[in-house]
Amino acid sequence: MAVSPSMREALAMRIAGEVILSNVPGRTLKKWRGIFNITQARMAEELKISPSVISDYEGGRRSPGTRYVKRLVEGMISIEEESGGRLLRELTRLTRTTADVIIDIKEFPVSAEARAICKVVDGVPLACKELLEREIFGYTVIDSVRAILTLSGTDFYQVFGSTTERALIFVNVRTGRSPMVAVRVHPLKTRMVILHGPKEVDELAVQLAEVERVPLVLSRMPTVDGLVSSLNNFYRSTVTKGTPLGGQ
Repeated sequence: MAVSPSMREALAMRIAGEVILSNVPGRTLKKWRGIFNITQARMAEELKISPSVISDYEGGRRSPGTRYVKRLVEGMISIEEESGGRLLRELTRLTRTTADVIIDIKEFPVSAEARAICKVVDGVPLACKELLEREIFGYTVIDSVRAILTLSGTDFYQVFGSTTERALIFVNVRTGRSPMVAVRVHPLKTRMVILHGPKEVDELAVQLAEVERVPLVLSRMPTVDGLVSSLNNFYRSTVTKGTPLGGQ
């Protein structure tokens, strides 16, 4: 079944918006070309430009303007449609499903210690404290209640962004049991879990974190907005300074 023009446009806007707003647009362009499994040569053929031009954009030697980003995104979608559109249908479904579940998602240009992220969210380690020196490459803030109500097992892959080497941060949490059960049963394993909301965390959640060898942290930030703001400041520090906020 073909993707409707409105969903095609929504997906194109999502990808283009991510690239344009990215602090490292070249890397983001390369990420999406990889997701669509398109070579530089095939992309260059579609856009009628040299592969070296695409390489320059992805390598940060040129800064892509909005017109180029629009052409590239439309080109990737056209190539995918020519090959049958299976990935396109899946991406549009994920775009529709996860829009209200993922509150924020970022990929760090440099790694950050889990301990530094714990500090930024005013966190208290509950499990695997000895593993807080492990490297984290991004984070996803997830509305726990909406995730439980709407995400299927396949949809849950979307919360991992570009890598599983990240912190999954669940907000609007009641006890912490459901998020840790989801982490336990899912085949992809995250590097860190942060819970925001409960005054006390269910003992089973702590036990599951120990079994999975995943640092589990309880954030004491007063509000979700404050939590996200603190994480965004952390992210910006990795871009502007090259080292994470709160790192060594």
